[in-house]
Amino acid sequence: QVQLVESGGGLVQPGGSLRLSCAASVFEFNYYGIGWFRQAPGKEREAVSCISTGGFRYYSDSAKGRFAVSRDNAKTTVYLEMNRLKPEDTGVYYCATVLTSKWRPSSWFRQDLYDSWGQGTQVTVSS
Repeated sequence: QVQLVESGGGLVQPGGSLRLSCAASVFEFNYYGIGWFRQAPGKEREAVSCISTGGFRYYSDSAKGRFAVSRDNAKTTVYLEMNRLKPEDTGVYYCATVLTSKWRPSSWFRQDLYDSWGQGTQVTVSS
């Protein structure tokens, strides 16, 4: 059973930064890619970023150049460093796991491939 706990969300002014954490309780953490998704009020959940088991990183167009994903396998934790935040980055951020056997670079954003999800952490970008 995989358990994921996100943290690090909060209220930040436009242009500010936040670092989200996703702590995983899972056997063989190295077998999982980890994705970050977000859901803005009144909108569908969308993919933000993903880091593969091999450390390859993927980003949505809106996240490229501003966000950075990393993983610490020893701590079974994945981080999402978010810089130059904009009001449109506001939403609930979720992390999720995908088995390496199901994961493909061309489909890292597909939510149906991800098996376990955290409860989410709220990010609000506002002045």
